[in-house]
Amino acid sequence: MSPPAAARIDFERFWTTIERSGEIGPGRPGGLSRLALSDADKQVRDEFVGWCREAGLTVRIDGIGNIFARRQGRDDTLPPVVMGSHLDTQVNGGRFDGIAGVLGALEVCRTLDALGHRTRRPLEIVNWTNEEGGRFSPPMVGSGCFTGTYTLDWARGRTDDDGISLGQELQRIGYLGEMEASPHAFDAYFEFHIEQGPILDREGMQVGVVTGGYPSCGMLVEFRGETAHTGPWPMERRRNALVAGARLLTAVDDIGWENAGTGGKATGSRLVAWPNKPGILSDWAQAVCDVRHPDAETTLVMAERVRRAIGEAAARGGCTAEILDTWNWGGRIFSGELIEGIRSVSLGLGYRTQDILSQAGHDAYFVARHAPTAMIFAPCKNGITHNNLELCTREDLEPGLNVLFRSVVARADR
Repeated sequence: MSPPAAARIDFERFWTTIERSGEIGPGRPGGLSRLALSDADKQVRDEFVGWCREAGLTVRIDGIGNIFARRQGRDDTLPPVVMGSHLDTQVNGGRFDGIAGVLGALEVCRTLDALGHRTRRPLEIVNWTNEEGGRFSPPMVGSGCFTGTYTLDWARGRTDDDGISLGQELQRIGYLGEMEASPHAFDAYFEFHIEQGPILDREGMQVGVVTGGYPSCGMLVEFRGETAHTGPWPMERRRNALVAGARLLTAVDDIGWENAGTGGKATGSRLVAWPNKPGILSDWAQAVCDVRHPDAETTLVMAERVRRAIGEAAARGGCTAEILDTWNWGGRIFSGELIEGIRSVSLGLGYRTQDILSQAGHDAYFVARHAPTAMIFAPCKNGITHNNLELCTREDLEPGLNVLFRSVVARADR
């Protein structure tokens, strides 16, 4: 028997976990700085595992540190319906990005316990490792490794700015799991997330039904030149890697502005160089950039323009250039059946509902290669995110959480 039609998640109980999470890894006022596999990330992981065990869930950790918490089903041999997101944040992060999805999934299980309902299929909650990519590049390493996009050795070998590897930090904080980072079967995957954009808030919508993601392409580019004195060294003999990287990122920004009228975005997000000191030219630089557009063909064109800009920037700076890594995600990747189910549930609950594309990257993008996947968006105030001023209220989150609850239960009981 399904839960009563009037059943809703216990928002107050959910909010206590949000508030506790918001105390771990504080950053700028009101926000968080909880980089992946930091001491703060370990603390929130430990807290989350404790909550899961208190709820009677069985916890497993895989070889890339992804945490899976399982609630048994009436037929526990069936593949689970999975919910999740991430608990790590950007260096200037908010209290809801990713976190609401993990703790909302926990509240789904707690609510089912309070109702005395055991779903036919098992349920699982997952906290994916290093979704943000704020410490170890690229982002979404945990879900990418789980689904076979990245190898386990490669993912564990990612290093931070201090040369510390992801694998070393998993070992240090006690989350280098014994379970191999290879996929077990999912019946379906649901990810609840704040929109991270202004559309739902501006339009007064309560629930976003995510129909796909902006096709996106990111690149890590390395420039190599030669150190020299900034005073006497002739301009025509300079090989300044820092300048080459800067030229690339300004060119990327120009590409974004040229496509902004049709919804395009292009971002130069990072530039590091060595020695990066006064009085000396830098002989090494790395730049990170990405392009995205609702139209896949336009994204491809924008990415090709970035590749040309790399060559031009290297030539102007007198340097060599190499694309060390690329990543691609997005498109119409989500399950039509799950999308329709989410839309039907939301409208049936009387919520103001809008179809929407995700403009950010999410673990759901990789999981969609493994199982039927869908996302549910909640509005956030003015679309502010990756910022300590990120804010959601009860009115923002509760509708989407109820849609998550009803959609997951319907899928798990079928």
